[in-house]
Amino acid sequence: MHFLSDDLDQYVTIHSQDEPELLAQLNKETFQKILQPRMLSGHFQGRVLSMLSKIIAPKTILEIGTYTGYATLCMAEGLAENGTIDTIDIEEELVDFQKKYFDKSSWGSQITQHLGDALEIIPTLNKKYDLVFIDADKENYINYFHLIVPMMNKGGIILSDNVLWSGKVVEEVKPNDLATKILLEYNKLLKEDSRVETVLLPIRDGLTVSRVK
Repeated sequence: MHFLSDDLDQYVTIHSQDEPELLAQLNKETFQKILQPRMLSGHFQGRVLSMLSKIIAPKTILEIGTYTGYATLCMAEGLAENGTIDTIDIEEELVDFQKKYFDKSSWGSQITQHLGDALEIIPTLNKKYDLVFIDADKENYINYFHLIVPMMNKGGIILSDNVLWSGKVVEEVKPNDLATKILLEYNKLLKEDSRVETVLLPIRDGLTVSRVK
């Protein structure tokens, strides 16, 4: 679902910062070679992630759901000096693709790729995080959130992607649509959980910004 008309969407993109050349290459190759390229954050959302990261200037970033690494590199633009990124994905066939672009960037040595189930990997990460981006299987968003909150530094930011789920969150939910049911519960949790303060932004497919108190 497009929440803006194509003309307005194009206007917004044109009047935002240009997409860096490396990310334009990554974008193009993702659409040429990788299944489900719609999962890519893309130009506009990528610039939003970059801007938020630059405002936060995180020393530590955790990303749940690497895909082809576009969002990873956008957030890396705001890393504090000697900052680090841990990024987790379950798709083994994407590891080399991700690494190729990470190594082409200025942050290759600061990015650690983790392959496997995020629910198993997250508890092994002995860090406190300033910025977390959740963009993985929607059915586990609540589980990820509860794992992550105790690992956040005070004032840290949790970004949650796809929280509008192509508009399904305001439609009648089909009985077998578990992802939408979980997202409805998740969005309610973020609003009501006393550990965070939250604003839901209608950017692309919905991006929630939650600040840990």
